[in-house]
Amino acid sequence: MEAEKRTIGLGMDYSPSSKAAAKWAVDNLVKAGDRIILIHVLPKGADASHKELWKSTGSPLIPLLELMEMNVQARYGIKPDKEILEILQAESKSKEVEVLAKVYWGDAREKLCEAVDDLKVDTFVLGCRGLGPLKRALLGSVSNYVLNNATCPVTVVRGPTGSNA
Repeated sequence: MEAEKRTIGLGMDYSPSSKAAAKWAVDNLVKAGDRIILIHVLPKGADASHKELWKSTGSPLIPLLELMEMNVQARYGIKPDKEILEILQAESKSKEVEVLAKVYWGDAREKLCEAVDDLKVDTFVLGCRGLGPLKRALLGSVSNYVLNNATCPVTVVRGPTGSNA
């Protein structure tokens, strides 16, 4: 009996913590035949001429090979980390994993939870910046919000801190 394909959502802003989450997912979670969707959330003010068209639903799904093209990155206003894209491309080839990306605009906490539902994600992985209690109270914690509000299992991966970064 063949294992059912899973859709793994991966919150991605290419910060050290989101890169750590991507590496963790590849090393510990992703299996042959799975689908990874990189979910980017840009602030509402981010310049994108087509943003009005997709403001409620997010961009169309972008295949990894397209995401690696500079003109596509510029079109969506994202600046992917080359190392992470190469890791995902290798995973795609070695385990026959489909890797896609999607861009949303708005509040990261809300849009990540919406993406979980819209994309029918089976599990979601994101990084944690490790804010202290005061900063977390002032700025709010995206990972904490998603952990408590997403409709699927969520794994939060702590990113590199201090001298380990």
